[in-house]
Amino acid sequence: MKKVFAVLFALLIMLCAVCLPVYAEDDEVFSEETLEYYQNLGLQGTVLNVYNWGEYIDDESMDVVSEFERLTGCKVNYTTFESNENMYSKLSGGGVSYDVIVPSDYMVERLMSEDMLEPLDYANIPNYEKYFDSEKYGYLVENGISDYAVIYNVGTTILIYNTKYVKEKPTSWKVLWNEQYKGKVLMFNNPRDAFAIAQFLLGQDLNTVSKEDWDNAAELLLEQRQKVKPEYVMDEVFIKMESGDYALAAYYAGDYELMKENNPDLDFVLPEEGVNTFYDAFCIPRGTQNKKGAEAFINFMMEPEVALANAEYIYYATPNKAVVENDEYSLIDSEAVYPEEVANAQEFHNLPNDTLQYMNTLWMKVKGENDASGLYAAFFSAIAVVVAITVITVVRKKRMKKYYDV
Repeated sequence: MKKVFAVLFALLIMLCAVCLPVYAEDDEVFSEETLEYYQNLGLQGTVLNVYNWGEYIDDESMDVVSEFERLTGCKVNYTTFESNENMYSKLSGGGVSYDVIVPSDYMVERLMSEDMLEPLDYANIPNYEKYFDSEKYGYLVENGISDYAVIYNVGTTILIYNTKYVKEKPTSWKVLWNEQYKGKVLMFNNPRDAFAIAQFLLGQDLNTVSKEDWDNAAELLLEQRQKVKPEYVMDEVFIKMESGDYALAAYYAGDYELMKENNPDLDFVLPEEGVNTFYDAFCIPRGTQNKKGAEAFINFMMEPEVALANAEYIYYATPNKAVVENDEYSLIDSEAVYPEEVANAQEFHNLPNDTLQYMNTLWMKVKGENDASGLYAAFFSAIAVVVAITVITVVRKKRMKKYYDV
């Protein structure tokens, strides 16, 4: 009999160990109603594959992925990508299966046009109706976008400059062609964003299908390469601008705020020719193995507590009304994240395949990737990416923005 009691007691201890993580200390973060909702979804023992941008979800003040796992009992495999094009290549290549992806506006349209997305069931995403600011951001989901995508963040491209090198506040993208800053200029290492800067200077539509327009933009970028020898970067921009060794960089508004925390000499401007406004959104790709879990994850990301933690971590504008109306939200007065007025803004849209191929061919010429020096540069650039991401991760972990005790 003692053995029976001992076994029963051991089972009770194990049961408590399993149940406690779901509820322990949660009342300070989530309501009982919220806890019950996710607990009753029946996702225990399932697996969710999430594919997101790097450094694009909070793991400091709230470890968002771990919280979702704890509340639902669903295991999350979380991996990251650096560009829309990299994500698309992985997705279209087959051999991998994702349940949640986070493409940008034009890539959402491309995935829709190629029938690569699952339509969303908003009955499983009740937080969308509660918290999405359709009055302000509804225009972004016209033409059926909302059937397949839930906007996560909104932003603009900006011109970042180091006041130690650039004494007068620039007003134009032209400064990126100024030979005075040779070797001190950082450009986007992706074709849509890089070409957009040249297109603004030429007064073009960012979504032009004219080969002549793309040729002219490529010529302008080649001229820049010859004059100032820019470096083409993505995540490496953080450590390069924060180090104080570079004068100018074209990048994204939210990331500027992060850089400025580590280098107060940095400032920004929205160039007079115009900037690209964009959004990133949650989507569910065709072939998902856990659509219910994917919709639950999207809904969880819109919970007020989760959305606030992410907004404070990522530094992009949020379409979540609960965050914007929260007195604890520290970025609402940021002129970079929430500019009062954005003149001559344009959005990216999906381009026809022949235009995309033509753009990519021109991009290789712009970067000189058809010659040996370009291949060597690409090799060393890849090494730099790995080093930069490692350093960025370490630096980001040191930021102490604690809003919740979890």
